[in-house]
Amino acid sequence: MTRSEETNTIRVLIADDQPLQRAGQALILESADDIHVVAEAGNGEQAISLARTHRPDVVLMDVRMPGIGGIEATGIITRDLPGTRVIVLTTFDLDEYAYEAIRAGASGFLLKDASLEELMAAIHHVHAGDAVMAPSTTRRLIEHFALPPPVVDDGDDRFRVLEDLTAREREVLARVARGLSNEAIARDLCVAEGTVRVHVSRILSKLGLRDRAQAVVLAYESGLVTPRKDAGRADRDLLRDGRVEP
Repeated sequence: MTRSEETNTIRVLIADDQPLQRAGQALILESADDIHVVAEAGNGEQAISLARTHRPDVVLMDVRMPGIGGIEATGIITRDLPGTRVIVLTTFDLDEYAYEAIRAGASGFLLKDASLEELMAAIHHVHAGDAVMAPSTTRRLIEHFALPPPVVDDGDDRFRVLEDLTAREREVLARVARGLSNEAIARDLCVAEGTVRVHVSRILSKLGLRDRAQAVVLAYESGLVTPRKDAGRADRDLLRDGRVEP
């Protein structure tokens, strides 16, 4: 592969403790012209080491692996390699995995039975800066916040930096947390969609967040937004295709 080809290729690391699962994913991904599997890991420790060596664009991370699990490995990789995006893949469609994966820095959460088209699209979306979640997972992630918020006592200034947001940025963040798309937010606030994108970008920068998915979590955890019983319309917007816009 030439340098020019590498520049246009999404470099992927696969982490899964099942050799057949890794081989199958690699075979599928290598069939795409713009995706190249740079390495395969059988556990969390290997995933971290290989990620540091190869610096992939995207990591496909299994949740349950021997030793360091996928969630912990995700946190380490996203901390050490800010340019690397992680998609968590699991057979377990459970609330706590999606929630913890996003808090650890994952940009996507999909089930292993996702179609080839869904997997390919997810890789391209997170590489472009989007966040992707399985629709069923997204629904339960929103429902998760109907529970009392977790106690956060880690000295993280992000929970106080909301004070630095402008009134308009708070309005935009609240609507992001409700699951509204940029287009829907623009209609709601009577502004251009491009203006909303600028606000979202500034919000992420001020809060030190990687993407929109983490902004949703922080908005609820900080108390800016509280769960509501009539959130169905916004939730349906978010669940329409499982993709969260940048």
